[in-house]
Amino acid sequence: MESIQFRKPETVDEAVKLLQGADGDARILAGGTDLLVQLRAHMIDPGVIVDIKSIAETRELTKNDDGSYTIGAAVAGAEAHERDDITADWPGVIEAWDLIGSTQIQGRASLGGNLCNASPAGDSVPAMVAAGMTANIAGPDGRRTLPVEKITAGPGKTNLKKGEFIVSFNLPAKPSNGGDAYLRLIPRTEMDIAVVGCGAALTLDESGTVTSAKISLGAVAATVLVVEDAAKAIIGTKLEPEAMSALDAACQAACNPIDDKRGTVEYRTKVAGVLGRRVVSIAANRAGKN
Repeated sequence: MESIQFRKPETVDEAVKLLQGADGDARILAGGTDLLVQLRAHMIDPGVIVDIKSIAETRELTKNDDGSYTIGAAVAGAEAHERDDITADWPGVIEAWDLIGSTQIQGRASLGGNLCNASPAGDSVPAMVAAGMTANIAGPDGRRTLPVEKITAGPGKTNLKKGEFIVSFNLPAKPSNGGDAYLRLIPRTEMDIAVVGCGAALTLDESGTVTSAKISLGAVAATVLVVEDAAKAIIGTKLEPEAMSALDAACQAACNPIDDKRGTVEYRTKVAGVLGRRVVSIAANRAGKN
């Protein structure tokens, strides 16, 4: 491994210039919980590492006047967990974020890093997708915004262009009578990678009928899946058994998982349906309490 340059810009424009002008691979340091492991294992050999934590926008978690949130790409999970507002409004997002590693890791783990690591099993991503979050991206051509589900292109790959990085995320205002949740299955009791992960966000009307829903699955395909047929199966229902069975079937049908020592294709597919049922029930229960 050749000598790696380490840069710590204080503005977005500085970071973009460093990334764009890098000779060879350039990597962002947001939390570093994946990056440092990959460096030590000689999995990557970047020419420059750009630490974005001195850029104010990347370190702020703000609740806006309209009830939405702006979350810096380098905000740590432990910081968000201490906020009563976001944990009450979007418990599913916080649940997923809390699952990234140990207590020590939580002091560093960021949404930007977890997303751009581009692991199909990244815990925060299905929850972010279900919640309808978008990413604010800066680059040589200015700024643009993309839905979170459009960021990853495959294992270890993103759709970000050379010189681009995620500055922050937009989390919508919590809908009236809305609720979200995230669940995963892991072989061990903690600090493991999801065999399957599932996020859901939905809204109910006063009668308890589902009026909108978004359901996502992780670790069952190369990227996180938005399961539109699962949402269609429950919209307009009160989650009767027939609707839940249809949701289960839709989640299973969407799966295209790998077969490895942590879970077979058949096992992961079956679990996806089970988690879909459970996570939707939790989200609906939370929505009904609003």
